Amino acid sequence: MPKHVFVTGGVASSLGKGLTASSLGRLLKMRGLRVTMQKLDPYINVDPGTMNPFEHGEVFVTDDGGETDLDLGHYERFIDENLSRSSNATTGSIYQAVLAAERRGDYLGRTVQVIPHVTDEIRRRIKRLATDDIDVVITEIGGTVGDIEILPFLEAVRQFRNEVGRDNVCYVHVTLVPFIGPSGEQKTKPTQHSVTELRSRGIQPDIIVCRSDEPISDQLKRKISNQCDVDQKNVINAADARNIYELPLILHDEGLDTQICDVLRIEAPLDLTPWREVVARVEASTAPVRIGLIGKYVELHDAYLSVVESLKHAGFHHAANVEIVWIQAENVEGLLAEEQLATLDGIVIPGGFGARGVEGKIRAAQYAREHGVPCLGLCLGMQVMTIEFARHVLGLTDAHSTEFDPTTQNPVIDLMIDQRDVTDMGGTMRLGAYYAQLEPGTKVAAAYGEAVVSERHRHRYEFNSSYRARFEESGFVCSGSSPDRRLVEFIEMSNHPFWVGTQAHPEFKSRPDRPHPLFRELIGASLQHRVARLQKSATVAEPTATPSIRA
Repeated sequence: MPKHVFVTGGVASSLGKGLTASSLGRLLKMRGLRVTMQKLDPYINVDPGTMNPFEHGEVFVTDDGGETDLDLGHYERFIDENLSRSSNATTGSIYQAVLAAERRGDYLGRTVQVIPHVTDEIRRRIKRLATDDIDVVITEIGGTVGDIEILPFLEAVRQFRNEVGRDNVCYVHVTLVPFIGPSGEQKTKPTQHSVTELRSRGIQPDIIVCRSDEPISDQLKRKISNQCDVDQKNVINAADARNIYELPLILHDEGLDTQICDVLRIEAPLDLTPWREVVARVEASTAPVRIGLIGKYVELHDAYLSVVESLKHAGFHHAANVEIVWIQAENVEGLLAEEQLATLDGIVIPGGFGARGVEGKIRAAQYAREHGVPCLGLCLGMQVMTIEFARHVLGLTDAHSTEFDPTTQNPVIDLMIDQRDVTDMGGTMRLGAYYAQLEPGTKVAAAYGEAVVSERHRHRYEFNSSYRARFEESGFVCSGSSPDRRLVEFIEMSNHPFWVGTQAHPEFKSRPDRPHPLFRELIGASLQHRVARLQKSATVAEPTATPSIRA
């Protein structure tokens, strides 16, 4: 029978429950265990797909087309497993399933209640991941203990231990140990109150993970142990790390995986060597490279979380320290574009929805094309690169996407199927993994080293293939297409160091020890561009020698 670990949080949000759970998943995998992960979110939205990026951050997409919480990105990057839509459940989707069952008559006319019907559905969502090929299921519960919307989830996981047996469940509670400046002390009282609240819901944590700015003393661990009725060896300190990939090693040194294996009666040897090599590469990545991220939501960096991590992974590969320059797309539309973009070694134009900032993204694509700056366009990024080329190379000055200008006479980006009458916003997109056939001899094919690749998608609009021949006559290369060649998946320029776009979201498949090929090649080209740029700047700055004058 698979074992289950439930991760809850208290005191404050954004403590790092997701990273703690992900790090635990990696540690258990390095013990040879088969691990999967899940996020239970208490918000009433069915999924985050229609939520404002400023509200929720990035929407992570799974192979099977699930629009999920960004924590699933952390899960996949750490445990290196492709998850599914089953790994994310919200209050909205759970109530939707319960109400659908009631409408079908599944409850035989009985009164539908939170207990047992909602809690039963939550437990069903957890159990459907516990298949025969899984050893451990790690389930993170969103929100913090004390939130009213989290109560059904706590009740469900409380019942779960009774259902599957004490030795098959471990409760991990993540709390905050704040430092109070005026008194110069770390305070345990918030942790005590948080655990008291959790215990009032019938759950006694087996492990307490204490987040803190600086390491906490054994004396404080002993105090928490006494006040919260948890063995001192099960009070784990997760002090701030230099980088998130160091966290599994920190938690292992604190004994997290050892104590959880003890609770779950698991005996499995651990080999940390592969992950130590990852951390060593991270620490050795010192060569500077500046990458401009031309976004619409740059005020909230989590809106581009997977893009950022993919750039870092590529940097690890090249021993490069990637400095991300956050550039608001709307600010690129004016005359300051040259000044903003001239100091960059590479450019990423990520995805997004809506017209705001599109002209700035087009301007950035133009600058990259004309000045030989390596550029990677993702989803909308590929579309604006297409629009830019149509306007400034093909002479189609009004070229646009019908998403932004439905009346354009040159819709180089358009809906390829009739979706205009669909009212469910979550049901109009091409979502999940799709195959693409790559053109031999292209930069994209060389990067992947394969003829057929699979990437995840999240978009409605496509390259208008009726313009394809005209583009390709002018040095624009459609370097990858759907197997039936109806949809263009990758573009590039034949006479540019790296000007590549993809209709997909390759950032969702990058890993710290296996960077995505397109990001890897972008950083490689950007490092070369940096050398040339700095050499040119040095030449320009070098003073002209004064000729000698003889008397």
